[in-house]
Amino acid sequence: MTIAAISRRLALLLVLILAADTEAAAQGSRADTAPMVSPDIVISQVYGGGGNAGATYRNDFIELFNRGAAPVDIAGWSVQYTSATGNTWSNRTNIVSGVVNPGQYFLIQEAAGTGGTQDLPTPDVTGAIAMGAGAGKVALVTNQLALACGTNCDTDPSV
Repeated sequence: MTIAAISRRLALLLVLILAADTEAAAQGSRADTAPMVSPDIVISQVYGGGGNAGATYRNDFIELFNRGAAPVDIAGWSVQYTSATGNTWSNRTNIVSGVVNPGQYFLIQEAAGTGGTQDLPTPDVTGAIAMGAGAGKVALVTNQLALACGTNCDTDPSV
C-alpha cells in the first residue's frame, strides 16, 4: 500500500468506538494556517461510553490531533457518526471555528448521559451526538454536509 493510500485511509477514519478511559488535552495557541484539506488531522480518540453506568466521563467525546508540521484551520469541517451497521450519517457536529497547531489536540464534547464521575476538560467544540458505547463509526469530514456514501466512504473526497 502506498503512503498516499495510507494517508487517505487515515483521513477517512471510520473508527470503531471503544469505551476506554482516556484523557483529553486542550488545543494550544493559534498561528498561521495550512490549506483546508490536510492528511495531518486525525481522530486520536473516541469515547462512546460517556454518561453510562460505571463510566469515568459524563460525556462522549471525539479528539482530533495534528500530526503535521503546520497549523490546520478546521473551520467548516464536521465529525459524523453512524452505528456500527449503519449507512446513514445523520448525526453530525459542525466545527464552526478552530485551528489545530502541530502536536496539539482538539476536543469535541458530545452527548452526556446520567452516569459518569468526571467532566471533560474544556472542549473546543460541543455537539450532541449520542454515540454507542460498544461500537460505531466516526468520520472526520472536510465540510458540513451529511455524508451520502453509505458504507463506502473511503472513496468520498471530503472524508
